[in-house]
Amino acid sequence: MAGTLYIVATPIGNLEDITQRALRILSEVDLIACEDTRHTRKLLNHFGIETKTISYHEHNERERAEELCALLESGKNVAIVSDAGTPLISDPGFRVMDLAVEKGIPVVPVPGASALVAALSASGLASDQFFFAGFLPPRANARTVALDKLRSIDATLIFYEAPHRIAATLRDARDVLGNREAAIGRELTKLHEEFVRGKLGKLIERFSDAKNARGEMVLLIAGAQSITSNEPHVSSSQLAERVSELENEGMDSKAALKKAARELGLKRDEAYRMMLTQKNRRSR
Repeated sequence: MAGTLYIVATPIGNLEDITQRALRILSEVDLIACEDTRHTRKLLNHFGIETKTISYHEHNERERAEELCALLESGKNVAIVSDAGTPLISDPGFRVMDLAVEKGIPVVPVPGASALVAALSASGLASDQFFFAGFLPPRANARTVALDKLRSIDATLIFYEAPHRIAATLRDARDVLGNREAAIGRELTKLHEEFVRGKLGKLIERFSDAKNARGEMVLLIAGAQSITSNEPHVSSSQLAERVSELENEGMDSKAALKKAARELGLKRDEAYRMMLTQKNRRSR
């Protein structure tokens, strides 16, 4: 008989968040496939688990998936863990899981901590519907295009983001989505856990200071239906269209942008950033 592939969630910070079932599975399986064996070994040592580990990450995922499935077909039980949280959620693991399903090998989830769910539960934003988009593209042009595709979604948007990109991402989000309600969950379940809530503009002010932009971050942005009638959302394409109309009427570009911003209820600086966004999108 084939073995079983266990998808085991581990803590995202606080070690007390691991489940009793996860500890039992990790101690009983024949092998644990880890994103980083050194990182996982610290967790295993803390709980006195001596199971053998093997590396499984984005750089060796293809060949390691074949190797792990061969072990599973021979009757061995294997657990997959990521450095923190639930495997496969913006982490390696899909290839071996997909191959195991294809080969008819049992795949069993062992649920537990997940940063996106933890952040959503305490964000103060609507939690009845949400859209998890993982990591946004690191480059500004691609990021604004990705955000534009999410603009009409009526559910809370959730992203993972790196500290060194959070300020730029917040600015792009405001330019593309409008000044929506948002929240950032930082260092969840850890000693310096923090939630910052408010409009995207407020978050930009806070996280433009690199001293505040540290640690693991989850960014949550209210869905399209959250925009209030007294705070209209204007897309960069709408602004560009109005500027073009005014320029065709004989106004120079600077005066046209100023007038269009006033007509659409935008601050001049915000309108300027939106025009840059639109220009970058066209130059892709």
